[in-house]
Amino acid sequence: MYNIQKAVSRLEFAPKLKEIEVTDFKKGLGVFTPKPDKPVSFAALKESLKKAGYTVASADITVAGKLAKDGEGWAIVVEASGQRFALVGPDVVEAFAGARDGDAIELTGDWKTFGTGPNARETIAPARKSVARFRSVSFPIFTKVSFSESPLSETGPSAGPAPLAPIRVTSPGLTVYKGGAITPRVYFVKQHLGALEVNRQILDLSVSYTPSPRLQLEIEAPFTRTAYDDGVTSGSGFGVGNITAWAKYRFFRTVETYGDRQAAFRVGLELPTGKKTAPSQVQINVPAFVRQQLTPISGGLSPHFDLAFSQAGGRFIFGGNAEAIFRTERDGFRMGHEQRVSTDLEFVLPRDPHKPGGEIFLILETAFVHRSNGRLDGISVNGSGATEYYLAPGLQYAAHPRFVVEGSFQFPVVRNTGPLALRTDRNLLLGVRYLF
Repeated sequence: MYNIQKAVSRLEFAPKLKEIEVTDFKKGLGVFTPKPDKPVSFAALKESLKKAGYTVASADITVAGKLAKDGEGWAIVVEASGQRFALVGPDVVEAFAGARDGDAIELTGDWKTFGTGPNARETIAPARKSVARFRSVSFPIFTKVSFSESPLSETGPSAGPAPLAPIRVTSPGLTVYKGGAITPRVYFVKQHLGALEVNRQILDLSVSYTPSPRLQLEIEAPFTRTAYDDGVTSGSGFGVGNITAWAKYRFFRTVETYGDRQAAFRVGLELPTGKKTAPSQVQINVPAFVRQQLTPISGGLSPHFDLAFSQAGGRFIFGGNAEAIFRTERDGFRMGHEQRVSTDLEFVLPRDPHKPGGEIFLILETAFVHRSNGRLDGISVNGSGATEYYLAPGLQYAAHPRFVVEGSFQFPVVRNTGPLALRTDRNLLLGVRYLF
């Protein structure tokens, strides 16, 4: 819904965003009142929504003004803007048989734009006649309103409704066209290796912006506190992790009720910006490669390649992504290269099946992760790889078209890790998403 409202609000004749209403979500009906002193254009409305990923099938407009007649027939002239609407259709001559130039009239009918550029003209095929003022425009839209695209879907999206999207699985949605999202998330992670216990609290802050209907740009910055205890010694540290810059290109999309069928390719570049200093052996008596895992980073400059897809049917949404990460060393350390395959299954519980907003998304995500052996001081470290499979049930709540609350709990089902790799026992995620 927010993505549609934002697309319409960019029009010169549109009112403020909060005054644009989606009145029936399932049928795709919306309504707004244009500014009375600005000329309106059906073609502009159609194009603006098309850029945001939606298709306008038809539109009704209610216009109040004065009748005027010229060589081409009857028209209504709006007093405030001076705009002229030509009256078309088979019943116009009969309907206005007794009318005179200058008669005050209100009329509702099917609205279209004929022609382009300076030759464009707005037309109305009358449905009824009465006296009033320039009042409102309504338009049916065949779409799923995403809170990412898109909702938050598009559906971000790109992603669910526009701001809504999978929590841990990559969404092919682009959130809001010519807008974006701020997403702070907190992770509580517990790991262990033998007697060593590790607890991490990670604040991950991402900001995305969608400059076009196909492209989304994003910056992601993690801040990590790590506490460790092996029963003999303990300690903690805080540091910034590697900042990652992302670009997502959505190359396929078809609109459906309660979701989009869409696919996107995403690339990321993880920059060597994080804290690299590991605890010394005096601080914690474990192998050097294990101590390096107590920092907020997994290596140096690392490219990410990600392919994502999602599909909706009724209240069910299914998605997935495949990602490859190629790590480079930083000061002689890196974890192994990774391959990830994740899936996302969602069930939507709408507050009102006809109107967007207030949905609860029941989510089950999975993640298969394979990581090869890492390296330390230029030498491959045997026993540092891992093959793991995780489940993550979660919830998303669309508290507002621009605000989403989310959380999930990830735990291992299969965990085949080497003797030098920290083992993840649980990972709790809590986050919010705000669209702008």
